[in-house]
Parts: sequence; C-alpha cells; structure tokens
Amino acid sequence: MAKNRSLAARKEALKGRSSVIRKIREFFNEGGYLEVDTPLRIPAPAPESYIDAVPSGEWFLQTSPEICMKRLLAAGYERIFQICPCWRDGERGRLHLPEFTMLEWYRLDADYRDLMNDCQALVRFLSQAVNGTRVISYQGTTIELEAPWERVTVAEAFRRYTSMSMEEAEERDLFDELMVKEIEPNLGVKHPAFIYDYPAARGALARLKPENRSLAERFELYVGGIELANGFSELDDSREQRERFEKEAAFRAALGKTSYPMPDRFLNELSEMGPAAGIALGIDRLVMLLLNSADIGEVVSFTPEEL
Repeated sequence: MAKNRSLAARKEALKGRSSVIRKIREFFNEGGYLEVDTPLRIPAPAPESYIDAVPSGEWFLQTSPEICMKRLLAAGYERIFQICPCWRDGERGRLHLPEFTMLEWYRLDADYRDLMNDCQALVRFLSQAVNGTRVISYQGTTIELEAPWERVTVAEAFRRYTSMSMEEAEERDLFDELMVKEIEPNLGVKHPAFIYDYPAARGALARLKPENRSLAERFELYVGGIELANGFSELDDSREQRERFEKEAAFRAALGKTSYPMPDRFLNELSEMGPAAGIALGIDRLVMLLLNSADIGEVVSFTPEEL
C-alpha cells in the first residue's frame, strides 16, 4: 500500500510541534510549576452557555481541566500546569477542532495582570527557542514580540472598531458577532494584544472587578488576529459561583442544550482556594503561529476527517 502523502507531508510540522511542547515544559519547570495530570473523563463539566461537552457514557470528556486543577489549588498546590487533550462538541474549522490540545496554568496569589506578563514571557521564550527570533512571520504579516504588547479594554475596542458601545452590543445581542467580524481581525496584527475587562456576564468563572462589578477580570490574548489564550482572576466565592452556574444551566435549558450535573465537589472546595489566576492557551493555534501554518489541520497528526 502506498504511503499516505497527507500524513507524510506533516512530518516537519510535527517535529516543530514536538519542539514547542518540549520548550513549554522547560519554561514552566524552570518557573517552579508542578506538571499535573487530571482525569480526561469527568462527571460534571462547568455549565457554560456556548461550550458543549462530548458525552462519554454517563460522564463527559473534559472541555477544560479547569475544575480539577482549581481543586488542586484549593488543596494547597501553589503553581501548576498541564498539557492535555480537550473536547468540544461541534467545533470544526480553520482554527477549530473537536479534539484539541490545551495548555493551562494556575497560580495562587496572582491576578489576570500577572497572567498577561506570563504570556509575554512564554511566547517570547518559545519564539526564540524554536525559530531563533522574537519576531513571528505569519501569513505575510510580521508580528513583533519584543515591542510592548497592546492592552485594550473591551469597551475601548468597541469604541475603536465598531459603530456601537459594548453596552449597546450586549443589549442588542450583537456582542459576539461584532467581536468576530469587526474587532478580532484588528487585534495582534503588528504585535500581540490583550483585550480585557469583559462584561460580567461573559466571565462565568472570573472574579468581578472590586471597583466595578459590571466587569470581569478576564482577558484574551490575540496574535495575528487569532485568539490564543483566555485567562482571568479566579472567582473563589463558592456561593456566587454556584449562583452563576445555576444561571448558565437555566440559559442552556432555554436553548434546548444538554443539562449537566452541578460540579458539587468543586463548588464545595472552591472557597478554600483563595486569590488565584488561571489561563487556557491553545497549543495547536500557538504551533500554527510559530510554524506559519494557515490551517490547524496542518499541525496535528490527524484531523477528524482522516480517522
């Protein structure tokens, strides 16, 4: 039988991917983080409105290791990271796979600004280690990593790139559409950009800003118009988190989506965690950027269509 040319053509990309993952581990090991492995199959994912878990018997494949990792924080682990597969039902496109690889890290006594600094240090380190430069050349665009990274609030991004305010976009249910069509393509074009301080309703597990509880201490990192990471200061109030989950569950039910059990063990332990921050970064997308690949399918061993 002849070789599968499509698979064979990815050999160099997969070598590059392996190098990126090896260097990620080096970065966090040197930073005093403990690498952990948490279960991939769980009884209760976080009931977020627009993230759908893949059923596995009566349980579910994780959409993120977040719940288990924060239980470790609550048990006293100070700095942890994990590289693992995650699943989200119905996601497929140039930047999406239903099964993908996530990097998540969590820190006690930190907030979302600390995570922004972590992101800068990590991406600069990886670019230098893998490509020998702190410049990313992606699809004809040069992205400078050494220059100061932009930090823009969500409210300012709506003022700058759309015809309406953040508040109006929320009221008219146009927030997501305007983010995708008008804001995201402008983020991280010349150098990476953090967009931060999301509306409170869009920070399901994030702490609200003490001085303005209409906003969540959440950010997303964009490089070359691609969303790379989502991080926030963690909510550590069990009662408030349960109330948010109940609202999310009711919203899911109204949309006719699958109902998930409440993650009671996580909620019961959450108040033991204390101030903390955590972040999820898509490794497949990071590899795309570092290797100048146009499609996520070019940097994984198999796409769903090849199985």
